[in-house]
Amino acid sequence: MAPPAKRLSGFSKKAQFSLFTGYLMAGAGALLGLVLLALSLWQPAAFAPLRSAARDVVAPAGEVSAATRGGAQGLIAGIAAYLDAGRQNARLRAEVELARVRLAEAEAIKAENRRLKGLLGLADDPVRPVATARLVGSSATSARRHAYLGAGSRQGVAPGMPVVSDRGLIGRVLETGLISARVLLLTDSESVVPVRRARDDVIAFAEGRGDGMLRIRLVNLGVNPLKPGDLMVTSGAGGYYRPGVAVAVVAQLTPDGAIARLVAEPAATTYVAVEPIHQPAAVAVLSGAPLSAADAPQTPPRPASSPASGAGSAPPSAEAAGE
Repeated sequence: MAPPAKRLSGFSKKAQFSLFTGYLMAGAGALLGLVLLALSLWQPAAFAPLRSAARDVVAPAGEVSAATRGGAQGLIAGIAAYLDAGRQNARLRAEVELARVRLAEAEAIKAENRRLKGLLGLADDPVRPVATARLVGSSATSARRHAYLGAGSRQGVAPGMPVVSDRGLIGRVLETGLISARVLLLTDSESVVPVRRARDDVIAFAEGRGDGMLRIRLVNLGVNPLKPGDLMVTSGAGGYYRPGVAVAVVAQLTPDGAIARLVAEPAATTYVAVEPIHQPAAVAVLSGAPLSAADAPQTPPRPASSPASGAGSAPPSAEAAGE
């Protein structure tokens, strides 16, 4: 017969002692716990060294755990920021493109305001413009330089009237219709304008060359006083143009003057003002003849008032011829 799988302790002294020892140790542990609990409640500071030692033992493990937790949180935040960066970059690119468009619009408005202010400045000038209109076209031939103005005799425009922009002189009216006019540009080969240097009284003629430039021909030959960069303005001689209107800037010197570029480029001009003839009486002396280098300076503004002088004085026409 096989022995029973589990025998009672009473059958073995060794088993009985083992069981008794276990009970004794459990009781002793419980009693020690109670004593320590009571001691900790009665004297909490008594176990401070033990608590400190225990914290020192587990501190490295806590630091490793905190570092791992912080690294994981940083990694998650970095991944989220990377995923969000694409959306932010797309939004910023759209904002930059919109800002560029707004900047271009602002520059266009600024340029338009500058042109309008220039025209308002012309309107505020003591010389009141006859009309303000748009240059609607220009001639296509190489030698003749004409432009077409969107104003005519119905607006008071007449042949001979100067045409100016906010930068300077463009030319003068050559022919007029009811609502349009043809303008002789400064660069036309038939255009001659009396000019002087802006900072002194060096006088000359600005002649068109038909190639977009002007030839400045000095009246008094000798040592050329002109320098590159000199500004040439209308002198008022001849009676067509009022004095002081910008015409050209000296670009290259020649033996008898210089080659100059226009201050007011017709191709870059949109709106112009038509001014009245500066001295109609002086222009009338020319009898409608084209302004030329020979007779432009010989038409001073005084012949209209010279008949009021004494009887012994010569007639105005004779005086002008003698000069």
